[in-house]
Amino acid sequence: MAVASKKIPAPDQVTIRTALLSVSDKTGIVDLARQLHDKGIRLVSTGGTHKSLSDAGLPVRDVSELTGFPEVMDGRVKTLHPGVHGGLLAIRDDEEHVAAMAQHGITGIDLAVINLYPFEEVRAKGGDYPTTVENIDIGGPAMIRASAKNHAYVTVITDPADYDALLAELASGATSFAFRQKMAAKAYARTAAYDTAISSWFGEVLDTPMPRHRTIGGVLKEEMRYGENPHQKAAFYVTGENRPGVATATLLQGKQLSYNNINDTDAAFELVAEFPAEQGPACAIIKHANPCGVATGKTLTEAYSRALACDSTSAFGGIIALNQTLDAVTAEEIVKLFTEVIIAPGVSEEAKAIIARKANLRLLVTGGLPDPRVPGLTAKTVAGGLLVQTRDNGMVEDLDLKVVTKRAPTAQELIDMKFAFKVAKHVKSNAVVYAKDGQTVGIGAGQMSRVDSVRIAAIKAEEAAKALGLPKPLTIGSAVASEAFLPFADGLLSAVAAGATAVIQPGGSMRDDEVIAAADEAGVAMVFTGMRHFRH
Repeated sequence: MAVASKKIPAPDQVTIRTALLSVSDKTGIVDLARQLHDKGIRLVSTGGTHKSLSDAGLPVRDVSELTGFPEVMDGRVKTLHPGVHGGLLAIRDDEEHVAAMAQHGITGIDLAVINLYPFEEVRAKGGDYPTTVENIDIGGPAMIRASAKNHAYVTVITDPADYDALLAELASGATSFAFRQKMAAKAYARTAAYDTAISSWFGEVLDTPMPRHRTIGGVLKEEMRYGENPHQKAAFYVTGENRPGVATATLLQGKQLSYNNINDTDAAFELVAEFPAEQGPACAIIKHANPCGVATGKTLTEAYSRALACDSTSAFGGIIALNQTLDAVTAEEIVKLFTEVIIAPGVSEEAKAIIARKANLRLLVTGGLPDPRVPGLTAKTVAGGLLVQTRDNGMVEDLDLKVVTKRAPTAQELIDMKFAFKVAKHVKSNAVVYAKDGQTVGIGAGQMSRVDSVRIAAIKAEEAAKALGLPKPLTIGSAVASEAFLPFADGLLSAVAAGATAVIQPGGSMRDDEVIAAADEAGVAMVFTGMRHFRH
């Protein structure tokens, strides 16, 4: 049942007489309190904040003076009291509310400066269960929500970044309704994100990734000039997930990343992370979220050159992801090609100086690689809904590969198969990848017909051979991977025509027997993975 409104118009200007300060993040709080005091505003505070202000020599009342009740239970209970919430929720122009305040000795609170226990930080650092639970704030969110609801009369500040804006408002001693409304909206967004982090943590702990109610929270990292297209607005939010990548990387140089840059850079780095640094250098080059080329090498420079050779035309203006520290020799090669973004776990000082010659080239350093096996969630909006799924953390090394043809793959073919299947996992469906000797030699992405993806990849390989001056395409003697089953024999036969001698696919088609028979007749080896990697 809805609660009826008192229908009292909110005043535009509200004079601040009493301020309640209760913060976990004490950045700038002493300076703010001092300026509030200089304006004649009474200060009330709690726990550690009260101590910080008192130690700074500021006159500040303890919240227990408002409640007439001491902090108890190790500070768990201190502000959950009518003396506090009455002061925050009272409608100042309502006779009944004013009378209740007078009867019970409740002091009106005009300004609430509150931020919350660092639950997100504790969770990100892997705090144990009791520590994480203890950092779930109760009183803070309650005060924030009460203040935000009563923004007609109360100003609520939840972010130290807004202290300067508050002081600018208070130049006249009062805050405007527009400012209070804006801060209230920000306050509810903050508590929503906070509760989202808590519920997500419980989902992880209890292994319930798909609860009945789902929220996704984030903190604004930056607003962008536009989204995928200039007429679309966009912003980048970070969730706090402690995963090396574009959201946590340091931008060492270059202009702001665009919406498309971020999307493509994430795709590139997640792909190159399939190849652990300790197993040798690897490079992935991405364009429009699809790989143009992926390769390993004895050196990072060799890995880059081999990745570029797969499709040097498409690589123009792309994203380059590396699995090891960017060195000077590789940097010299990369700057020869117009590139939007480089992302790597680290960069040498010499390489940094070389990249600096290209002022607009963005250079991101992550400090490490994401672990492809670590679980997580991905989300996508649809009209009226949200599609949420667990991250595709399946690894071909962990699968029980089944040889289904008369001929088993050779040791080298098996290596090429696994390499191709790793890459196919990161190619938009329908996806087909040819690979040979740790290098992609043809990639077909995003076609409505799988056989078209097979043929396009072969055509790309032929074009690459001409560009490199090779007598024949590198698909000759390669392994080919399909991220989903081959529904008909035509796709396999097209791959064989392009020179593939080994095929890796999930299997599971109604016509598997026909495809296997075609493979046997062509003399190629084929294995089933039992795992599909659709990527839409």
